[in-house]
Amino acid sequence: MTKSSEKSIQKIALVTGAAAGIGRETALAFAGKKYKVVISDINRDELLNTNALIKKSTGSEADIIIADVSKPDDVKAMVEDIKNKYDRLDAACNNAGIGGASAATGDYKLEDWDKVLNINLRGQFLCMKHEIELMLQTGSGSIINVSSILGTVGYGMASAYTAAKHGLIGLTKAAAIEYAPHQIRINAVCPGFIDTPMLERAGITKDEETLAYIRSLHPMARLGKAEEVADVIVWLASDEASFITGHSMMVDGGYTAR
Repeated sequence: MTKSSEKSIQKIALVTGAAAGIGRETALAFAGKKYKVVISDINRDELLNTNALIKKSTGSEADIIIADVSKPDDVKAMVEDIKNKYDRLDAACNNAGIGGASAATGDYKLEDWDKVLNINLRGQFLCMKHEIELMLQTGSGSIINVSSILGTVGYGMASAYTAAKHGLIGLTKAAAIEYAPHQIRINAVCPGFIDTPMLERAGITKDEETLAYIRSLHPMARLGKAEEVADVIVWLASDEASFITGHSMMVDGGYTAR
């Protein structure tokens, strides 16, 4: 297939943090909708696993880009690679993020704070900056930032993560207003507690007492599934959501409805 014919029949979607969890399921969901998917992360081995799942489910393959979203040169090169290969970007899911250290605000180490903010907020800004530049050249696009319920409510022992996710919602709203006249829609999704490797690393899914407590915080009395968030992301990128921008969509089993 030539470059020109490939561009003519497929939309292009970028998913950062695609090595696992919500990012992996989002890449699979975009591929299932016939997008050409570009997947990015710092973990090459798990990106290869994501690509293998895409190939198994759709018969197609993703493009793999190793990038650290906290590094400006990595992000610039990632989007330039997409521009050089496809000359456009139709959808971007800025999902890369970390949970960060657990500590009270007064005890939070500066280096831990900087790491969370650099990846979860600065990194999202860097991605948007370059994604928007490419989308402006083609006259349209959709960006979905992965925030959190902790972008709308507080949560003890997670001040850096909570601050970053609140900031991301503000960034989403500001950019949505700026680029709405250019047919670029920018939205956020705010997952509740989702059954992903991030929760496993935090020990939440390993301790039955903790898990029962976290489930009880959601009126639906369960954790969410990564594919449930992915379906919302792909819908927000679609023409079915053509009049939605600047919105933060809760995918939280009712957590923030209390």
